Amino acid sequence: MLNVQDLHKAFGQQVIFDGASLQMNAGDRYALMGPNGAGKSTLFRILRGTDTPDDGVISYPRGLKVGYLPQETADIGDGTVIEETLAAFHGDADPATAERRGAEAKKILMGLGFRVSDFDRAATALSGGWRMRIAIARLLLEDPDLLLLDEPTNHLDLDSLLWFQNKLLESKSTLLLISHDRAFVNAIAHGILDLRERKLNKYPGDYENFLAAREREEEQRLEAYKRQQREIADAQEFINRFRAQAAKAPQVQSRIKWIEKQVLIEIPPEIRKVKINFPQPEKPGVRVLSLQGIHKAYGDVKVYEGLDFELERGQKVALVGPNGAGKSTLLKILAGVLPFEKGERVLGLNVKAGYFSQHRWESLRPDRTVLQEAMDTRRMNPDLLVRTILGTFLFRDNAVFKQVAVLSGGEKSRLALAKLLLDPPNLLLLDEPTTHLDMSSVEALVDALRDFPGTLVFISHDLYFVNALATHVAHVDKGRARLYAGNHDDFLRQAAYAFSSSPADDTSPPKSPGQKGTEVSWVKGSAEDLRRLREAEKERSKRRKKINQKIRSLEEEIADLNGDLSSVFIQSDYKKLMELDQALKGREAELAEARAALAKEA
Repeated sequence: MLNVQDLHKAFGQQVIFDGASLQMNAGDRYALMGPNGAGKSTLFRILRGTDTPDDGVISYPRGLKVGYLPQETADIGDGTVIEETLAAFHGDADPATAERRGAEAKKILMGLGFRVSDFDRAATALSGGWRMRIAIARLLLEDPDLLLLDEPTNHLDLDSLLWFQNKLLESKSTLLLISHDRAFVNAIAHGILDLRERKLNKYPGDYENFLAAREREEEQRLEAYKRQQREIADAQEFINRFRAQAAKAPQVQSRIKWIEKQVLIEIPPEIRKVKINFPQPEKPGVRVLSLQGIHKAYGDVKVYEGLDFELERGQKVALVGPNGAGKSTLLKILAGVLPFEKGERVLGLNVKAGYFSQHRWESLRPDRTVLQEAMDTRRMNPDLLVRTILGTFLFRDNAVFKQVAVLSGGEKSRLALAKLLLDPPNLLLLDEPTTHLDMSSVEALVDALRDFPGTLVFISHDLYFVNALATHVAHVDKGRARLYAGNHDDFLRQAAYAFSSSPADDTSPPKSPGQKGTEVSWVKGSAEDLRRLREAEKERSKRRKKINQKIRSLEEEIADLNGDLSSVFIQSDYKKLMELDQALKGREAELAEARAALAKEA
């Protein structure tokens, strides 16, 4: 399907690829990983043909159809939403085909969160995130042979992300994606393609298998490096000791030549990991925040009519629900940054709220340096504390003197989060905090927020982030906020159980006497229920691990068989060639079955 051999690429003195190779078969799905600046976007440009390598061979079938989704901007015209989605098919001559494709386009748009009333809206009137959804819909409709997706989940909410995930699992397209979303990668990818030290290395299985395999490799490499250094040191010591002795001249020359022939093992530079240490906030009372009878509307569109909502100390609540249900509105009301028409917002004793929005970094002053912006948060903070917090977000050494104007979106997002932590709140409200972070930064943020002693309310499309942090899930829909105990996986199971066990003629929960308007409904799973759910999850994880091991073994066998086929073909041993071909087909069928089994366990 796609074969890259001995790829070389440099920009001036900066070498991006030095003999990188890659082979992908039809239907393969791999996640491209690597440090920032390693060359992931460059590889995408080369595969698309918009950039050329300095050397190397890239081969794929004639007429291969390539689809590409950029990370930030999409080429969307000035037509309506439905017209732009169907832009590639305006030449359809067959009315039946056009009608069928139009129906499929609408189905895809609705899966991505559009309403029927949005179809005839001008695409130019939409935000950048919604235009990116049109670009995703267009790609899904075009169904290319090879899909290159650069952070495709950045502009999706959790519901549309899960729909998109299932759509990709149904697709037969070969897929190469860049994503910081661990759960999405684990659900979609057959393996990890690691771009590091100017080479490409394949790791079958999920992200956890990749980390374990790479750790083993690094340990083995370190041992080999130490062994080589000891041997070189021993040889050099012999040379220095006996260089002047004629009787030892042959041995000395032999060791000199041995050292000269050694290919030195290099140790990769240590990857700096973000470690975030929250300053300890003041301890609040048990009741942190209460919303009572909240009414909120945008013009004629009523979002909440009589909403009651309470937060208690130590809760970590994920807001989930359909797009447009009011998650961001609720978060802003909780944060106190959005006015409402009626009701009351009551902060508890000693509560200090800190709010991070998707666009908070837009308030940063571009003419300032990183350090100046951070120092402006709390003028009483000592310089050492400010630099320490900035250091946890990778603004180290001279990086603190960079101007905000030249920072990337991810750097600005990290700076905005750092500013929030320099004025430590005990109530954190975060709207999509992971969008501009890489996977290692997301993991560090998860670790820090797990230890955060305050209360946390957040919106995130990153399922790994949600499941790792949430003690409760608030499902926001139709003006209501139903609170479930546990993380997102627990929420899905409890919601499914509640739906299946509720009477068909009464799908709404019973109201308590005197209850008015919209109110938080608790669905409390017992400790035993949650224990059983988590035990089932552990069993599922074991099954995934076993399947991944089988996939890794089969892929190694297939690689060996392909090598044997090449040798036998050169020898013209056609009987052996037929035997190997049959064996290869059998292993490929087993691999397809294993991948299908893994998809069912996603």
